[in-house]
Amino acid sequence: MKKTFVISHPKIKTARLFEAAKHDAKKYIKRERNKKLPAGTDYWDFDCKYGHTEQEAKVIHMGDIGKCIDEAEKLNLESFYLEIMARASVRGSKSSELDD
Repeated sequence: MKKTFVISHPKIKTARLFEAAKHDAKKYIKRERNKKLPAGTDYWDFDCKYGHTEQEAKVIHMGDIGKCIDEAEKLNLESFYLEIMARASVRGSKSSELDD
């Protein structure tokens, strides 16, 4: 999902539009997690970016999506960019992680 959320509407309050943006992000993540995994992979991982514009977008952790949208609401932004891309991943073995 690559989307620029525009937060201005003549009839809908801005707080509702920010909540709708959070809902869209959660809905996309849930939909992607329910897809069948390719052979040899363990889970769906998500690459996320957030910025005031697409050019300013920086990599964020998936758990910070809500915080970033709240930040946009506090700054009274007219729009913001959110990118969430799903990719299948393999969990690393615990023995190799302990060796580090």
